[in-house]
Amino acid sequence: MTKFSKIDFVAGIIIISALALAIFSVKGDSVTTDESPHVTAGYSYLTQNDMRLNPEHPPLMKDLAGIPLLFKNLNIDLEHYSWKTDINGQWTFGTHFLYESGNNPDEIIFNARLAVMLIFVLLGIMVYIWTKERYGAKTGLLGLFLTVFSPNIIANGRYVTTDVAAAFAFVLGTYFFVKFINNQTKKNLLFAGIAFGIAQLLKFSLIILVPLFVFTGIVYWFISKKISFVKLVASLTGIFFIGALVIWPVYQFHVWKYPVERQKADTAFTLRSYPVKPIADAVIWATDKPLLRSYAQYSLGLLMVFQRTGGGNTTYFLGEVNNQAWKSYFPTVYALKETIPALSLMLIALLIGIKNIFKNRNRIKKWLTESFTEIVWLSFIAIYWALSIKGNLNIGVRHVLPTFPFIYMLTAGQISGWVKTGLKPIKVLVVCIFAVWLGMETLNTYPYYLTYYNELAGGPDNGYKYAVDSNLDWGQDLKRLTAYVNENNIEKIKLDYFGGGSPEYYLGNKYERLDANNVLQRHGWLAVSATLLQNGRANAVKGFQGNTTSYKWLDSYTPVTKIGYSIFVYKID
Repeated sequence: MTKFSKIDFVAGIIIISALALAIFSVKGDSVTTDESPHVTAGYSYLTQNDMRLNPEHPPLMKDLAGIPLLFKNLNIDLEHYSWKTDINGQWTFGTHFLYESGNNPDEIIFNARLAVMLIFVLLGIMVYIWTKERYGAKTGLLGLFLTVFSPNIIANGRYVTTDVAAAFAFVLGTYFFVKFINNQTKKNLLFAGIAFGIAQLLKFSLIILVPLFVFTGIVYWFISKKISFVKLVASLTGIFFIGALVIWPVYQFHVWKYPVERQKADTAFTLRSYPVKPIADAVIWATDKPLLRSYAQYSLGLLMVFQRTGGGNTTYFLGEVNNQAWKSYFPTVYALKETIPALSLMLIALLIGIKNIFKNRNRIKKWLTESFTEIVWLSFIAIYWALSIKGNLNIGVRHVLPTFPFIYMLTAGQISGWVKTGLKPIKVLVVCIFAVWLGMETLNTYPYYLTYYNELAGGPDNGYKYAVDSNLDWGQDLKRLTAYVNENNIEKIKLDYFGGGSPEYYLGNKYERLDANNVLQRHGWLAVSATLLQNGRANAVKGFQGNTTSYKWLDSYTPVTKIGYSIFVYKID
């Protein structure tokens, strides 16, 4: 039986502290853009065994969010047109379920978020376990602290969205894969396969584990010769096969009462424009085959993600608006939204790594042989960042968030080795200073974690100048705006809102929808979400046909206040 050490106890305190920040900070946040369909879909899956909503994301995270809702007496209107006739009417049905069916949306969303925060906790535990096993307990504490006290991970770990779930799934999947490669037993092969399957049920981007496992497995075979090529191929096949077996019963549960003819029609409509027609036709064909329809539903989601990634999204970035990606987007946003102390530790770790490579070039082969774990981590970071930069979705640093834990574990490992090589007291002091700085930075950001920007950007107050959407404004401040309106006895406010909340529900008859192009509305109290505001007063990238000047007229006015950094409030006489 494993005994818990004092350091394990400290790790528990770190996790509990970060969890407390997440729980108490999210209580004031409204439903964010993606949460409405996710929460509603999860509840419908568990109560209806029907996955017509939100098929572009696997079900496991949404199921977790839906579990506490089963103990509530909630109304779900299955006669609403968005359920009965719409194809994937997730947005309309989500709004109807939360705000128009007699339910309490704040109670629903808070309970769903609490359940999903379990994944945030599990991510911290996995990072601690793996870093501890690799470098020792004290280094495990550093890796854990960097992870769970990251403002970006706390921000996204509180919402019913898939990004922290993806981070956890990548750590889980690669942990058991590396464990198998290092000790090739049937038990470890089974665990690697199960972990791979669970990962596929949390986010479709986890399909990247297939080429990652193949590539790093071949590297291990080529360098170490501790596994034959035939055994490697057989083992990889076994892992993927076991993962597929894990997927089947879960998806079968979710399509159990999904009418076969409806599943086929929905799939055909959704994939009607998929560029590779033979693949789309094969998925459509499988929808009415009893043993294959669960895999058809899984494949539908996977193809939807491929199509979405290539399709693009209208985005504001550094004064410009475009629906095509910028190659500099993720590196720039990461540099502005990662904390300075974490970046500093990463820089030290990088310089140490480069120095060691040049100093010990004759030991590179030995390092490659003995450092399969680091090879996997580095390979994953490189592959994921390359695909993200090459992809066509620039709506938030959260899309590279799955790489954060691996960066933190690598950083912790390098820093640990650096501390041990002379001048130890001074180096320990340096690390402690950065750790305290990170802790204070995270505490000072409370409760506005989604809006975090570092000092290079001028803090969250200036974040809107660089990038918006889920970097700053996901609709989370609607309840805070309502409180401001009530506290200041504002009788009417015109609002252009971006998010998953309902202005009608919270503001009632005080709300009037603001049309940016309606000159007659340009007086009195106005409020505009930062995403819509910046999209409407920027320069269009050459070739972009959309309107990017609808809010240029507001440049003549200074906002009275900013609600949580994401909603700009004006009073125009």
